[in-house]
Amino acid sequence: MKILARIIGFLFLLTVIVLGAAWFYFNEELLDLNASTRAQFDETFVTLPNGVVHYELGGPENGSPVVLVHGFSVPAYIWDPTFEFLTGAGYRVLRFDLYGRGHSDRPETDYTIGFFASQLELLTTALAIDTPFSLVGLSMGGPVTTYFANRNPEKISRLILIDPMVVSPPAEDIALLAKPFIGKYLANVYLLPQLASGQADDFMDKSRFKDWESRFREQMQYRGFRRAILSTLLEFPNADILDEYARLGESGIPVHLFWGREDRTVPLILSEKVLERIPQARLTVIENAGHLPHYERPGNFNPLLLNQLETRPGSSR
Repeated sequence: MKILARIIGFLFLLTVIVLGAAWFYFNEELLDLNASTRAQFDETFVTLPNGVVHYELGGPENGSPVVLVHGFSVPAYIWDPTFEFLTGAGYRVLRFDLYGRGHSDRPETDYTIGFFASQLELLTTALAIDTPFSLVGLSMGGPVTTYFANRNPEKISRLILIDPMVVSPPAEDIALLAKPFIGKYLANVYLLPQLASGQADDFMDKSRFKDWESRFREQMQYRGFRRAILSTLLEFPNADILDEYARLGESGIPVHLFWGREDRTVPLILSEKVLERIPQARLTVIENAGHLPHYERPGNFNPLLLNQLETRPGSSR
C-alpha cells in the first residue's frame, strides 16, 4: 500500500509539473502595452474612456466617410487592401483595433457586443466623424456594426456586412471555458495556440498567405490578449444576433451583404438566415474566396464595394 501511495503521489506531482510547464510554455504574453511600447510604432492613438485605441484615418479630409470594423481576432491590418483602395478612390476611411486586439488596450472588463459598439461610437465621436458614414463590418464586426446601427441609425448612411457572424457558439459548447481557472488554463494551452495556427483556414487557398500566422502572433505578446479573447467567447452567446438582424430589417437602413463562396468559417448557407431577417438586404457572392473575400480577392471585391458606396441610399441600382 505504501508503494502504491508513493506511485500515486509521484504521478500527481508529475501531472502538476507538466500542467504548470505547459502554462508557462504557451504563454506568449510577456510585454505590456503602454506609452513606452507604443512609442516604437509609427501609428496613431487616441485615449477613450475605456482605454487607448489604435486607429488609422486616411484619405481626403473632405471625402465621404467610411468606417471599417474587423472581426473576432485579427486586428485592423485585415483591412489593408480595402483601406488602400478606398483612400485612393477619395474616401475618408477609418479603421481601428477593437479592444483586446492589435495595439489597442486590453481593459479588464466583459467583452460584450455592446462594449465593442460603444468603442465604435466613442471613437467616431472623438475623431469628429459627424456626418452620416458608410459602416462596414467583417465577421464578428457584422453583429457589432448591426448593434451600433440599430441604436444610432442617424449616424450611418448604409451598412455593408462581409461574411457576418450569424450565430454565436452554443453556451454548452463553451461551458468548460467558463469554469474558474480551468477556462483560463484551456484558453492558454489549447485555445490560443490553435487560434493562431488556424488563422489561414479563413482563406480558400491558404498557401498564398504564408505569413498570416506570424503576423497574427505579434499581438499575442502583449498582456491581456488571451483574457480578451476568452471573455469575447463567453459573452457573445448572450447576444441575440439574429434578433439584432431582425431589428435592422425593420429600420429600413440600406444593407448589402458580401460572402465568400467557399467560406468554411461562416458558410454561405447561413446568409439565408440574415436575408430572412433583413428584407432590404442584397447579397453578392465572391467566387473563389473563403471567409475573407475582400482580402483574398480584392480585384473582384473592391469594384463591387465601390459600386455599393457610390449607390445613392434607397436607389435600386
